Parts: sequence; C-alpha cells; structure tokens
Amino acid sequence: MTPTLPTLLVLDADPPPRLGRLTGRARIEHTDAAGLAGRLPAADVLLVWDFSSRAVRDAWPGAGPRPRWVHTASAGVEHLMCPELAVSDTVVTNARGIFDQPIAEYVAALVLAVAKDLPRTLELQRERTWRHRETRRVAGTRACVIGSGPIGRAIARTLKALDVTTALVGRVPRTGIHGPGDLDRLISRADWVISAAPLTEQTHGMFDTRRFGVMQPSAVFVNVGRGGLVDEDALAEALRRRWIAGAALDVFATEPLAQDSPLWGLPGLIVSPHMSGDTVGWRDELGSQFVELYERWAAGRPLRNVVDKKRGYVPGH
Repeated sequence: MTPTLPTLLVLDADPPPRLGRLTGRARIEHTDAAGLAGRLPAADVLLVWDFSSRAVRDAWPGAGPRPRWVHTASAGVEHLMCPELAVSDTVVTNARGIFDQPIAEYVAALVLAVAKDLPRTLELQRERTWRHRETRRVAGTRACVIGSGPIGRAIARTLKALDVTTALVGRVPRTGIHGPGDLDRLISRADWVISAAPLTEQTHGMFDTRRFGVMQPSAVFVNVGRGGLVDEDALAEALRRRWIAGAALDVFATEPLAQDSPLWGLPGLIVSPHMSGDTVGWRDELGSQFVELYERWAAGRPLRNVVDKKRGYVPGH
C-alpha cells in the first residue's frame, strides 16, 4: 500500500517558492489569503511564503485540525502569531540566518552614507552645484545595537570592522551583551542607535519621545527591526526639533508607506521600502532553507529555528 504523502499548504506570494526537490515527498497545495481558512484543516505543514500577510492570524482560530508545523519565510513572526496558535502544539519556525549579513551590510552602508553626507552629494549633483563640505569620520564613533540575535550580532561585527565601538543590548544581560537596564545609558552617548530587536509586547513602541530625548543631538537612529518598535510621531517630532541629527527607517508601522505620510518629507530621514535583507537570490535561499527543514521534519529529526511562541522569537537572542 502506498503511504499517504504529507500535505504541504503554501500561502502564496509572487513569485512562488521553488519546491521541486519535494516532488514525490509531499502533496503540495497552494492558497491565497481568502482560501486559507478552508484549507488549513487538511494541511500537515503550512509554509507562509507571503510573510507580509496577516491571513494566518485571522484563519487559525477556526474549527477543525491545524497543521503540525508552520514555517514563515521571514525573521519576524508577529504577522502570524495569535493566542490560539501560541497555546497550540503546532511548531513554528522562521527564516533565521538568511538575512543576517545582508542587513548588517545595509546598516553599514547607511552609517557610511550619513557620515559622508552622500544624500546631499547626490542632490547637489542633480542641481549641478559644486559645494565643498566636511564630513564625519566613522572610525572612533560609538554605536548601540538593540537586539542581540543573529542580525544584531552581525551588525555589531560589521560596524566593529569599521572601527566603530559597538555595544549590543539584549533581553537578558550576559557576557558581551548588555541588558535592558543599560539601554538609556548606552544610547545617551551613542552616535548610531540601531534597532534590530524582535517585535514583542515588551519592545512595542520602545523608541518613544523619552528615548529620543535621551539621545544626543548628533545621534542618528536606524531601524531595521520592526516598524512597531518605533513611535513614528515621536520620531517625527525629534527630527523636526533637531533632538537627533537624523534617522533611517527600513520598516514602518504600516507598509507600504502611504504617499501622503509626513515621514517622506521629514528633515534628515532616509526612507527605504523594507529591503535591507533582500539581496539578489534571497527568495531562492528562503526556499532552500525550507526544503532542508522539511527534510528534517519528514525524517523525524529535530527542527532548527524553532520559535518560542510566547516570546515571539527563536531562543538564544
């Protein structure tokens, strides 16, 4: 008798994942957000390829069985986590490891661009204006990186290679990592404050009016974590009042950023469309990572990148 293949349900996005290696090893079905609720009961595994969708949060509380394993092709899991999933026996994994170095390189590029005034150089070139200026030296400056997971650690390593003195802040203090109690002291003397933390109940809105007020006037704030970490109104006020020298946001509370958002025109703010981790071939890397995890799951081996559903991230951060 031919054994029944596990059903792999893919919440699709364009382009779809390349799962050819699983031919004959899984019955692969595809769905959009509208069809997810009706197909969840028959699925053994759910691949959340559309990692910008909140469809899982809406569909999961319904009746019937639920997949034994959910994998999201993203580092964050807040888009899919709901109370019913959090208390279930379903294992959740994420794409930890794919975006670490690309995001670190992007942060380093932002630091260098701001220090060397490259945005203004490009503006002056378009205006055909020759205007000599002095720029900041990066070596010898201080950075505080908030988020001690793989992405935060990669950012710290990359900045240290530029001779930036870097402090790393995590949820729990340990060797080489500061705890939350040190955060205000560290950001008060940092030239670069870099947010790379996961979005949890504890971190939501952590960069608010008080925190921007703690930073020194020469500081630049960079967010490559999650938009919900930042009170965007407070950041706008800090930039308008020159409490800080500038900022760069790659993530926002609502994406895509509305055309009429005041953030577009804020002085000293660089806006990018959630692209810091997306390098050429990143989707293929995400697909390959999932296939490798599926092979482990099918063989009964322990999965990697297992998310602590109560904390909202993979332990060890």
